[in-house]
Order: sequence, then C-alpha cells, then structure tokens
Amino acid sequence: MHARLIASGVAGALLLGLAAPVAEASRTHGPRRGEPLVIAHRGASAYRPEHTLAAYQLAIDMGADYIEPDLVSTKDGVLVDRHEPEISGTTDVASHLEFADRRTTKVLDGTPVTGWFTEDFTLAELKTLRAIERIPDLRPANTAFNGLYEVPTLQEVIDLAKREGVGIYPETKHPTYFDALGLSLEEPLIRTLRRNGLDRPDSDVFVQSFEVSNLRRLARELRVPIVQLTSATGRPYDFTAAGDPRTYADLTTPGGLRWVARYADGIGPDKIQIVPRDAQNRMLAPTSLVNDAHRAGLLVHPYTFRPENTFLAAEHREGNPASPDFLRARGNEPAELKLFFKLGVDGVFADNADTAVAVRRKVFGG
Repeated sequence: MHARLIASGVAGALLLGLAAPVAEASRTHGPRRGEPLVIAHRGASAYRPEHTLAAYQLAIDMGADYIEPDLVSTKDGVLVDRHEPEISGTTDVASHLEFADRRTTKVLDGTPVTGWFTEDFTLAELKTLRAIERIPDLRPANTAFNGLYEVPTLQEVIDLAKREGVGIYPETKHPTYFDALGLSLEEPLIRTLRRNGLDRPDSDVFVQSFEVSNLRRLARELRVPIVQLTSATGRPYDFTAAGDPRTYADLTTPGGLRWVARYADGIGPDKIQIVPRDAQNRMLAPTSLVNDAHRAGLLVHPYTFRPENTFLAAEHREGNPASPDFLRARGNEPAELKLFFKLGVDGVFADNADTAVAVRRKVFGG
C-alpha cells in the first residue's frame, strides 16, 4: 500500500534528522530531497484573490511545489475551485441582478449560512462571475484584481499544474453536505485524476479533507497520498453526523495518529497544534505532535502561514500597535517559518510561497 511506502520515507528522514521526502516524479519544481514542501495555500493568496488561475500561476512563479485547489460542486456536477460552497465573499455574485433570487439560507455542517451557493449554479452560470478578494480589510492591495478572474474548474487547475510541472493538493470541502445533495465530490475527483493519469503514487498529488469517512474511501480507491486535516478545536463533521464522539484532539494523540495511519499518509494540522499560544497570543513550548506523527509513519503539513500581523504570534508581530494599520502590516513571518522548518515539518501551507521558499533555502542551504 502506498501509505507504507511513504511511511518508510518518513522513517529514513527521521534517522537523518530531516523532514521526510515525498516520492519524486519528473517535474520542473520541487525541493531537494529531504527538504519540506512549499504548498501554495489557495495560490499566492497574499497577492491575488484566492483560488484563481492567476493566484496559482504567481505561486508557481514564486517557486511553490504544489498548488492547493479547494473543491466544491456545481449544479451539473462539475468540480470547481472555491473555498466554500457559499460564494458571496469570493465572487461578485451579489452584483449580478439575474441571480438575485438565488440568495438563500442553508444549513452547512450544522450552521445556518446565507448567500449564494455553487450547487445552485451550472458551470456556465458560474463562469459569468468573477473573483474578488475574500479579506479586503487585511489585503486591500488585492482588491485591484477584483473582477478579473473566473472561477476555475479542477481540470483547469490540473492543466496549469501539468504545463508548469508542479503538484496539486486538492481538498474536498464539506463532503457530507454535498453527499446529501446528491453531488458527491469523491466520484468526479477519482474520475478526473484517473483521466489525467494522476492516480499513481508518483504523480505529485495529495488529497486532503477535514472529514474522515470520505478519506477512508478515497484511500481505497486511489493510489495517491491521503492527508487528514485537523483543527485545534472541534471534530470532523462526519463524526458529528454519525454520533462519533472523537474530536480532532483525539485524532492527534499518539493512539489517534496510529489509527489515522491506517488510511492516511499524512496530517495537515493547524499550526497552533504544533506551537500553541496563550491567551495573550504568545507562543508556548512546541507540542510533541510532529514527532508523534512521524512515529506513526505520517507526514506533517501544517497550515496556514500568512504574513500579516493578525495571523502571527505576538513575538513575530512588527510595527506600531497603536497604528490603525498594525494588524494588516506584515510581520516577521520568516522567523515563524524558520521555527517550523527546524521542528521538522514535512511541508507548509503558505499564502506567500516566495517567503516560504526563501526561508527554506536559508534553513536548508542551496
């Protein structure tokens, strides 16, 4: 099984005191053996509206090894790239009067959400929309690109990745929700990967999700590495729906990690599960999560590394706290990345691949 092959790579890397290598394939990008991956979180989303081909292209040009599309479904069953099925915060749908009557309230993983949802649009209709910056208050410069870029399909992201020689790292978003709508994400993902010749252990593909049951199924169907996402709080929604009391904290204990390793090849934890913070946003001592995961044969790809002060621990924030622009100002994210690289993570999800690549070069040489 591919999980065991990758686990052996982890063990070998640990003996060298390095981050674990990932199976190598023919490609134009990629770290040197033993160096952690740089995964472009939603593309170069510190510089362009997220989940657009422009954001992915910029991240690739900055040296990212993988680009990360979040997958949701259209009404006609096409996988498209949005962070959430509700799209009022990431597209200009609210300005399209022809779609005004599609604004509605739905229950998404137990929470009422009001807006416009991808499953109520055909692909052709979604292609009339344009992306906008999701967090304009923190990234006002990105709003200069509002209205320029379409919502890409998974196939379009794959086409770009193939042209540029980088990997893809798709995430299935809210799979239980989409299953209930008769728009399962797994079947079209499997078909698309197979159609593109990407269902191989060496194909530079990881598949990730915050839920568990869909990953266990994908592990049976696909030959690519599977990554279990975890959070500092809460539990997988499919556990909630099934009455399973386990939380993400349970899954990241040594015993929980051994259980995850039965179907997955890695975990994608919130970075504060590795370096927690206190009530004053100061860093605490690192946990044993990286070492525990490696002992279970799992890779560790934490999220999300972002440059703005609002996302950084107090020690890494820079500037005048009295300034109204303090939280959007960019702090010492390189110090944060350096810390995590030295803790032995196998990759990082970063909004700014250029910084992550530069820090990796400094830490590992070359």
